[in-house]
Amino acid sequence: MFAPRLKKTARTGFTNNLGIAALCLCLIFILPLNAVALSKKTDKSGLFGSHETMSRQLIAFKKWNGMLARHRANLKKKPEAKETCRKTPAQKCYRTDWEDLLSFLKDKPADRQIAEINSYMNKAPYITDIINWGVPDYWETLHQFFKKDGDCEDYAIAKYMSLKRLGFEADQMRIVVVQDTNLDVPHAVLVVFFKGARLVLDNQIPYVAKEKAVLHYRPFYSINEKAWWLHRM
Repeated sequence: MFAPRLKKTARTGFTNNLGIAALCLCLIFILPLNAVALSKKTDKSGLFGSHETMSRQLIAFKKWNGMLARHRANLKKKPEAKETCRKTPAQKCYRTDWEDLLSFLKDKPADRQIAEINSYMNKAPYITDIINWGVPDYWETLHQFFKKDGDCEDYAIAKYMSLKRLGFEADQMRIVVVQDTNLDVPHAVLVVFFKGARLVLDNQIPYVAKEKAVLHYRPFYSINEKAWWLHRM
């Protein structure tokens, strides 16, 4: 049985800091108490070996919906001037660098697109919401991630939005809030459904992993723009 090893880099330095575990606990409680309008159908082969129940009632997910609203507003804005934008080590604006990557990937096979987006976003430093925003939990837009980096759910959102720009459908992707049973902390990843496989894009794993190979995550809930799923083990 294969269990991915975690990278020990700036992106995952929180793994050695128990104080940050308290910050990540907010991920569990993002699940609103009134988000209980679940369908009766239960999938016994849900993500990470769970029983999952789907609902299309998304109104209670304020952090997710707020992020989506800000993201859509950002898409209507003109890109920042080159002299004011945050620049990559190669002195390109992050948004321009990202647009160039999407242009390069647009005609590439879908599996390469998934791998390249995962690798590109994982290069960003891991920064907690307390440091970035002064609050325990904040869900960033893609463009906020370019400006300030972020934590686990922000990597997942950035990958979700990037793959969507490349033509992936919302139905093919979910942000999944899990408990990392190795570290005993909450975490968030992106799962992509591709050619009958479920692929995990994780800022703690340097490559795209098959969901069945990731044995240390217990899911709480997952969400995309069309629905959410409650997971029970």
